[in-house]
Amino acid sequence: MVRDCKITGVRVRDVRFPTSRTLAGSDAMNQAPDYSAAYVTLETDSDLRGYGMTFTIGRGTEIVVAAIQALMPLVTGRRLADIAADSRSFWRSLVGDSHLRWVGPEKGVIHLATAAVVNAVWDLWARAESKPLWKLVSDMSPEQLVACVDFRYMTDVLTPEQALELLAARAPTKPQRESEIRRDGLAAYTTSVGWLGFSDEEVRERCRIAVSEGWSHVKMKVGGTLEDDVHRAAMIREEIGAERFLMMDANQVWEVEEAIAATRRLEEFDPWWMEEPTSPDDVLGHARIAREVAPVRIATGEHCHNRTMFKQLMQAQALHFCQLDACRLGGVNEVMAVLLLAARFELPVCPHAGGIGLSEYVQHVSLIDHIAVGGVNDERLIEYVDELHEHFVAPVQMSEGHYVVPETPGYSIEMHPESLEEYAFPDGAAWAGVDSP
Repeated sequence: MVRDCKITGVRVRDVRFPTSRTLAGSDAMNQAPDYSAAYVTLETDSDLRGYGMTFTIGRGTEIVVAAIQALMPLVTGRRLADIAADSRSFWRSLVGDSHLRWVGPEKGVIHLATAAVVNAVWDLWARAESKPLWKLVSDMSPEQLVACVDFRYMTDVLTPEQALELLAARAPTKPQRESEIRRDGLAAYTTSVGWLGFSDEEVRERCRIAVSEGWSHVKMKVGGTLEDDVHRAAMIREEIGAERFLMMDANQVWEVEEAIAATRRLEEFDPWWMEEPTSPDDVLGHARIAREVAPVRIATGEHCHNRTMFKQLMQAQALHFCQLDACRLGGVNEVMAVLLLAARFELPVCPHAGGIGLSEYVQHVSLIDHIAVGGVNDERLIEYVDELHEHFVAPVQMSEGHYVVPETPGYSIEMHPESLEEYAFPDGAAWAGVDSP
C-alpha cells in the first residue's frame, strides 16, 4: 500500500543554463540554445517531496512557468493514495479541464506544463514506494499498468483489452529481462560529438573521445548547407570507422523534397537513420520521405505532441524509430500509452534526450519498455548528451556506451538546491550582469 500524503503546494522555478556560450546543443533549427527548465517541486504534509520539470531552451520558459501555475489548483489538496488508486482519472482531470483544454488541447505549452506536474506526481509516488520510477511501473500487474493509460483516440488500433493481452504475454519473463538489463545496462548513442556549431577540430576530438570510451553509435546534426553536411559526415565517418553506427538529425529544417534529396546525397555515409527530416506535424510528409529514401530509415517524435499523433505516424508507416520525449508528451501516463502503441506496431522506442534532465528521465522510460511493455529489441537505444548532469542529485551513470540502471527512488530529476539558486532566471548568479537572452 502506498505511503500516503497530501499535496499542499506546488513551487515552480525558471532555471536556465547558458549553453549558448559554448554552442552545446546547437543544430540547424536552434543555433544557440540555452538549456533550461520549468522546474516543479510538490510540497506535502509529510517529509516527502516530488520533483518534475519540462525542458525548454531559454526564452519562453516563463510562459511554461505560468501554465504550470494555472494547473496548481488541480493538484493542490490531492492525496497521493487517491491518485495512485486511479491514475488515469487524475491524468484526465489535468488534460480535460474545460478552460485549460481550450489553450491546448493536449499539445503546446499547456501540455509541457502538464508533463512537469504529472512527472512530479510520479516522482512523489515512486519515492513513497521507495522505488526508482522504472521499478514502480515495471512491478505493476498488466491490469494496473493498463489502468494508468488513457485510451481515448487510440482504440481504432489499440484497445485496453488488446493492451492487457500484450502485457500479459510479456509478464512471465519480466524477471529475466530485469536481471539481464541490470547486468548489461541500456544501450545508448551519443549526440555530443556533432553539434552544428562546433568547429571541425572539436568534432574530430569529440569523435576520438567517443571511440576511446566505447561508443558504438554516434549522431551528427545536419541541415546546414548540403556541402557542409557532406563534409562533416565524411569527417565523422573517417574518425569513427565503418564498423560504428552513424545517425543524422535534421531537426525539422527541410521541406519534403529537400529532405528526400539531402538524404539520398548523404546515403553514401551509411546513416542508420535520418531524424526529423521535416515538420514534426507532417505525418504524410514523413511517410513519403520514408518511402523514397529507403533503405535509410526515419526517426522522429521528439516534437510529437501526444499519443494521437504517434498513432497516425505509426499507421502511416512514417517512422521506423519512435523518439518520444518525456516532457513533450503529458507525463508518465501518456508515455506509457505511446510505449504500448510502439509495441503494437513492433517499433523500437529510442527516446529523445537532447536537453537538460532528459537523460535522467528517459532511462526510466526505456527500462519500463524493455522489462514490461516492448520486451527485448536489439534496435532500442537511448540518446545521451554529456551536458549538465552534475546539477542532479542522482545523475545518470554511463559505462562503455550504456546507461547503468538507476537505483535511487524517484524519477531521477531532483536538482541540487545550489544549482536552482545559481541558475534561476533572471536573478541567479549565472545571469548576473548578463543581458537577457
